[in-house]
Amino acid sequence: MELFEQLSEKIKGQGKRIVFPEGTDERVLGAAVRLADKALIEVTVLGDKSTIEEVAAAKNYDLQTIKILDPEDCDENLMNLMIEELVKRRNGKTDEVTAEKWLKDENYFGTMLVYLDLADGMVSGATHPTGDTVRPALQIVKTKPGSSRISGAFVMQRGEERYVFADCAINIDLDAQTMAEVAVQSAETAQVFGIDPKVAMLSFSTKGSAKAPQVDKVAEATEIAHKLAPDLAVDGELQFDAAFVESVAASKAPDSDVAGQANVFVFPDLQSGNIGYKIAQRLGGFEAIGPVLQGLAKPISDLSRGCNEEDVYKVAIITAAQAVDADK
Repeated sequence: MELFEQLSEKIKGQGKRIVFPEGTDERVLGAAVRLADKALIEVTVLGDKSTIEEVAAAKNYDLQTIKILDPEDCDENLMNLMIEELVKRRNGKTDEVTAEKWLKDENYFGTMLVYLDLADGMVSGATHPTGDTVRPALQIVKTKPGSSRISGAFVMQRGEERYVFADCAINIDLDAQTMAEVAVQSAETAQVFGIDPKVAMLSFSTKGSAKAPQVDKVAEATEIAHKLAPDLAVDGELQFDAAFVESVAASKAPDSDVAGQANVFVFPDLQSGNIGYKIAQRLGGFEAIGPVLQGLAKPISDLSRGCNEEDVYKVAIITAAQAVDADK
């Protein structure tokens, strides 16, 4: 089965509830209608109801299977609950007046729905910059246990080949602890996509072939990753060819249970990760799916502002699949 057919089968019938803060955008609304019509998820869109209905009428969308909420005209009981819980979550950093102001913003409102378990995940970013999606997520949902930061992965697909590259989107530089956390997060992402993770911690050195602080960092990150996830197949430091090519692995890292068969690649910094995935995409002909946000306590996904309806549709499926796996 094609990847998104597999993921659709995974989420269908699970009743996962995804909220879309940008409900007045026709790309978002179109994807939301498709997802609801196929009964893949339960859909909530946020925004001015009359505007959403105008967009739907212009596109001939049926909104009967979609829930619409307007943060500016919210049920009083729900808003009061949200304000109370947001103030608690912020531990005195935010008062009730500020909380109410924040909750008029669709991204904060949607994030609170997820935090309060009134939604299982959120998809935003079609009309907002990344910070507008990530900031409320970090302030309210926060990172999951064992993660001090979030990261961004791309699933690279070409035919039946499927790999995970990280961090390619969030952290400019990684220390050893963060790189180890990214390794564990990326293995979890791999499992969402049906990949049995074998994680390579990438460097310009393989098993001490070069000496430098950058190499020491990757070796230390590998040790930390083993402690964080003792059952995870993870090894480093490895050059990419040693991680990927069996014949090279036999020469450079003969005792490794990952070298030559890695399918999850953790880069030592954002610069190399971003360059790496784009080389694979543009020269290698891989489809780059993402970025998939990793490390949050609950699934929240960030779209590109240049996205189309199909992108929104696929990211929502991924988000729901993350929610399904989180229940396991």
